[in-house]
Parts: sequence; structure tokens; C-alpha cells
Amino acid sequence: MGTPPVAPLPGLRERKKARTRRLLIDAAVDSCLTRGYEATTIEQIAEAVDVSPRTFSRYFASKDAVFIAVIDDLAGQITAELRAQPSDLGPMESLRAAHVAVLTRIAERRPVAGLTAERIVMILQIVASSESLRHAAVDYRSPAAMAILADRMGVTPDDKRLALAVSLFSTTIVNACTDVAVSDPDVPLGPTFVTDRLERALNDLAQFTAELRLS
Repeated sequence: MGTPPVAPLPGLRERKKARTRRLLIDAAVDSCLTRGYEATTIEQIAEAVDVSPRTFSRYFASKDAVFIAVIDDLAGQITAELRAQPSDLGPMESLRAAHVAVLTRIAERRPVAGLTAERIVMILQIVASSESLRHAAVDYRSPAAMAILADRMGVTPDDKRLALAVSLFSTTIVNACTDVAVSDPDVPLGPTFVTDRLERALNDLAQFTAELRLS
């Protein structure tokens, strides 16, 4: 058996682009925590990284897109966990187990690419403060995760039943954390907070659906 080929290391140009992208995300998060999301501008984010707004636009199409990039980091980890879930789990239970697994790793300070407990706190606060970001988080779909769930259900990624399940899950997790800005200051925000809120909200959802009278 031959030795599998080793992937080439990224070149200097790719490393510089990745570094600039990460700096723009960090600057956006810091600015939003200081000024508030609505008051933060693309110009301010670009200036903090010493680049032009035009350079910013090469990385992100809008201010919202910066925070969707952070959700992309989380979605990549969720997708990896989805592949590890038992095949007999339904879409919502698979998503639940994958989210809990990733959030638990972050809470325990185990390596999760691009994500820390502190970053989860920051994103929670910023998304909770902006209606447009809450809508963007609810509407976000990872093509890779959708493909995995569709395959398990034996449907296409655009199947209506799959769309309903993912929409319910996305709405539930965002709704569960929308009040973080006014939470008890003694309650530590972070991945454990999200896990607890998610579990409670999904239990409520399960109770509501159990009460439906099917025709």
C-alpha cells in the first residue's frame, strides 16, 4: 500500500490572506462590542486592520458577512460531528447531538479550529443585539451539513421535510439565546450557556409538537 500524498502547505500569499481575513473578523467583533453592531461601519473595521474598505470587500460582501464567517467556522465543526452521529438519528436529533458535542469541546478548552469560549460569548452578545444578524443566523445553511442530513433521510438537499427540520432547529437555537444581552450578570455566558438554553428550548419544542392533534 502506497503512502498517501501529503497536502502541500499554503504559500505565503495564502497565509497572508488568511491572516488578513482573521484580523478583519477580530476587528469587527471588537468594534461591535465597543460601539454596538449598528454603529460599527465597514470603514472602521478596515481602518483597525490598516486596510482600505475596498480590500475589506474582497474578503466580505457586507458587515453581516463577517459574522456569518464565524458561523462558518462553527458549521465546519458541526458538519464533522454530524458524520460521527449514529445513522438512525433523525435530522433534528443529529443536529442537537453535533452542536452539543462541539460546544462541550469548546467549554472544555479542547482544540476547535477558530473557536474559543470567549469568541462564543462575543458572538452571542453581538448577534443578540442585531435583528438582521438574528435573521441571518436563522437563515444560514451549511451545504455540507445539508448534504449529510439529506443522505441520511434518503432525500435530496432541497426536500421540504429536511428544510422544515433545519428551519425549526435554527429558529430554536437562535430564539433560545436572544435575551443574552439582558441576562443575569451572574450567569456566565459561553458554550455551556448555549448548550443549556438549546436543550431547554428543544425540550419545549418537543412538548409543543407532542400536543399537536394529528388528522
